[in-house]
Amino acid sequence: MKNYSAFDILGPIMIGPSSSHTAGAARLAKVASIIAGKDIMSVQFVLHGSFAKTYKGHGTDKALIAGILGMDPWDDRLKDSMNIAKEEGLNIEFAFADLGDVHPNTVKFVITKKSGRVIEIIGSSVGGGNILIFSVDGEAVKFTGNYPTIIVRHKDIPGMISKVSTILYEENVNIAFMNVYRNSRGLNATMVFETDSIVGRDVLNRIKSMGNIYNIREIAPLVES
Repeated sequence: MKNYSAFDILGPIMIGPSSSHTAGAARLAKVASIIAGKDIMSVQFVLHGSFAKTYKGHGTDKALIAGILGMDPWDDRLKDSMNIAKEEGLNIEFAFADLGDVHPNTVKFVITKKSGRVIEIIGSSVGGGNILIFSVDGEAVKFTGNYPTIIVRHKDIPGMISKVSTILYEENVNIAFMNVYRNSRGLNATMVFETDSIVGRDVLNRIKSMGNIYNIREIAPLVES
């Protein structure tokens, strides 16, 4: 039986005409901002499908900018997010592309940091203000932003899932959801854990020290005030 959230039943408190095109867009961008971290210099929003067709009329453009600035969907400043971005020196660009067989309300974030590092994130607004992130820097993932999340990129060999899960168990970290992705057997794979509590740096270091770990990324949960 599916568990329904308050977003599913009531819809979100928000500024704007559409839970998918406004609230969901703001939440997507806020998660993208959390993933990218501080010192964002510029953002290119690549809009797909319905987002591309109605982004101005439904306020999707303002909502996306607001989310990158860390605003919640109901923030009164959302309507003025473009001007706020200019005041903060954040460069914004909108582009349009067919991103393939994905949800109509999908956006690709191309985020450039002041260090020059570029981070690419793809996600969808799936209705009622709910969102799904499914690609980070070209890696297949699947998470909602509602939970603390760790993404572990590793060599695809037997025992890796068990070893990471054991470390989380030993550190009293409960796994809420877990997904594993790979392109080809024996090459690279990615584990995504959504947990009930923040994992912490010491736990991440334990996982890194296992061997056959290429990269580990911790993403704080979406917190809306």
